[in-house]
Amino acid sequence: MTDWQSIVQEHRHLVWQTAYRIVGHEADAADCFQEAFLSALEVARREPVRNWAALLRRLATMRALDRLRQRRRQAAHFETLPDGMTPPGTDPEPIQYALAEELSDRLRTALAQLPSQQAEVFCLRFLEEMSYRQIAQHLSLQTSVIGVLLHRARSRLRELLDPATAAKEN
Repeated sequence: MTDWQSIVQEHRHLVWQTAYRIVGHEADAADCFQEAFLSALEVARREPVRNWAALLRRLATMRALDRLRQRRRQAAHFETLPDGMTPPGTDPEPIQYALAEELSDRLRTALAQLPSQQAEVFCLRFLEEMSYRQIAQHLSLQTSVIGVLLHRARSRLRELLDPATAAKEN
């Protein structure tokens, strides 16, 4: 029998951190946190789990990417603020903060547009700082496949985040 309290206690920080890094929103991260543990429970009922940390990290990543995609679909129904609107004030710190937040939002939106496996590999590599070998073991893929997926993800993200490309699409 699995001791869920100890599993949640031991891995809650990892799951929360994984989800929050990707979604960047506390309520969404909380939803992903719960969904990851519920999914882990379903997996544990079907088969024995050898590595809880790896399973929970992957589930949290997948749930967070799903949440980003859901946000993107919902955002398509709402209009954005007109271009050129800037927050009041001349202090460079708030401007730098706003620019960093804007870039984070653009990255999250772009990640939601990637194929799942590419988005997952990108998040595991750059947000979770896992090595190619760790990701390959985690996803049961060859290291060379991880390199290809990561290359494709970065190329597509470059296209999606390039302001010149974005201007052509609008």
